[in-house]
This record gives sequence, structure tokens and C-alpha cells, in this order.
Amino acid sequence: MTRRRTVTGEPRFPFPASPLLDGPEPGRTDSSRVEFFQMLGWRWDITEAKRITQGRAPDGWIVPERWAAMIQLIAIDAEHAYRVDLSEPLIMARVPNGGMLIIDGWHRLCKAVALGVAELSAVILTEEEELACRIFDGQEDDDKEETEEEGDMPDEDMFGSA
Repeated sequence: MTRRRTVTGEPRFPFPASPLLDGPEPGRTDSSRVEFFQMLGWRWDITEAKRITQGRAPDGWIVPERWAAMIQLIAIDAEHAYRVDLSEPLIMARVPNGGMLIIDGWHRLCKAVALGVAELSAVILTEEEELACRIFDGQEDDDKEETEEEGDMPDEDMFGSA
């Protein structure tokens, strides 16, 4: 990957903000002062996710370059991304019938991609923890029985063990 740099040699974050998300930017607080992340019809309470995972050892790692294309779907504040701490683990959740999703850490991912960082640590919410953090999932009938199918497990290339 070619790293983009400014005239001063600082990394340039090549990912513009995306208009695909509704509501405030991910990681920003809404009127209730709850930090949340929204992807399409799904929304999670990140304040609660951070409380649940506080002090927990990472479950594994991700390869930032393999997630780079998804950054275009997220509203990224380049100044904030430049200041984030890459040693803080990302928070990931397994979404029903959708595989793994980063719900906290997109600015860290953006910085890692811009700097060419090989891997970032991550904590994975359990099914119960994900449900406790989920604000809504965009489905009209939340009583539908969800089933796990083969292929729901993360690809070994996308998420490895620590």
C-alpha cells in the first residue's frame, strides 16, 4: 500500500466522510449523551459496549488492510483519527446472518490503514453482550427466530487468534 503523506510528511487520511449513515457521526454523542454506532438499520450503544469490555483482554486481531474498503461506508473525522490510540482494542460484534462487524474503532482502523499497521487487537462481544448493546436492528418483527447458518463464523483471514 502506498501511504499518502502531507507536505510535512504526516500521514494523510485518504478516506472522506460518507453520506451513507443517518444520524450523527459514529463515535459522537447524541442528545442523550450515549455514544453509538450505526450501520444501515443497525445501531449499538457504544457507551455500554465499552463498559462491558473495559479491562478485558483482546480476543484476537484483525488485519486493517482487509477492512480498508469498508471505511468508505463510515463517516471519518480525519483529525480525530489522527489522535486515536491504536493500542486500544476494537470492539466487534457478530451480527445475525452477517458475520463480524467492527462497532467501535473505525477511526483507529483508518489510522492503522494510513500508517500501514499490520494488525489491530479486538474484543468480540458475546451474543448476549451484543444484544445488550443493540439499540435497534431495523427489523419490523423482532420476534422472528434467528438461526445460525454455516459461514457465520469470521473468515480466518479477516480475524485471527491472538
